[in-house]
Amino acid sequence: MAYENLILEIAGGIAKVKINRPRALNSLNSATLDEIAQVAKELEENDEVRVVIVTGEGNKAFVAGADIAEMAPMTAAEAMAFSRRGHNALGALEYMSKPVIAAVNGYALGGGFEIALACDFIYASDKARVGFPETTLGILPGFGGTQRTAKIVGLARAKELVMTGKVFTAQEAYDMGLVNKVVPHDQLTEAVDEVAAKLLSNAPIGVKLAKDCVNRSLYLDADSGMELEARSFGLCFATEDQKEGMGAFLEKRTPAYRAK
Repeated sequence: MAYENLILEIAGGIAKVKINRPRALNSLNSATLDEIAQVAKELEENDEVRVVIVTGEGNKAFVAGADIAEMAPMTAAEAMAFSRRGHNALGALEYMSKPVIAAVNGYALGGGFEIALACDFIYASDKARVGFPETTLGILPGFGGTQRTAKIVGLARAKELVMTGKVFTAQEAYDMGLVNKVVPHDQLTEAVDEVAAKLLSNAPIGVKLAKDCVNRSLYLDADSGMELEARSFGLCFATEDQKEGMGAFLEKRTPAYRAK
């Protein structure tokens, strides 16, 4: 489908989704959130797509936050619905069966940082700035920031990030374990393409089930998590991917996996 606030490019098994509201620093309004949810559904159902990259159009912002002009006049009920809209959109990214990489090319504040945290990996430009400035505006992160952050960095650090409203450099975010890699601004695309290519070279089923196991590890007790891992490990042996991967290893050749 055609998108008004996104640019979607698909080539060679990789889908690139660009948030495309550069005049508003790619801020998230209701329409953009709905389009993110829709594009995630579209890419989930596209068997040719194996890796998804999310970034912002332009060189200044990944996503500078939610659209304050839209939010300012909201009632409590409208704001609650807006938050749930954000949860739906970002959850659609987080729970895609395919790996999702955030290429943070500039400001990733508030809802923008929440989008990045919903992705599997975050690669950031050294010019990027991240944070949750919501408390400086009389609100709090409403698109999952209060929930995902603590699971990544722990309660004390998450409280500092969320409650102070401080904006951090990409390097500071990396040092806290929030970002996978920081690269020079003009090398961001190359770095993200490189990790996407590595993911493409691996078995689709293995990557899919590994993502599911790791995601669910945050919510399962130890015994349930180990059982999920054992079942997923076993399921791999009923697939062509396992036969191809191990066969290629024994035959000393490069495996040739097919899109699923």
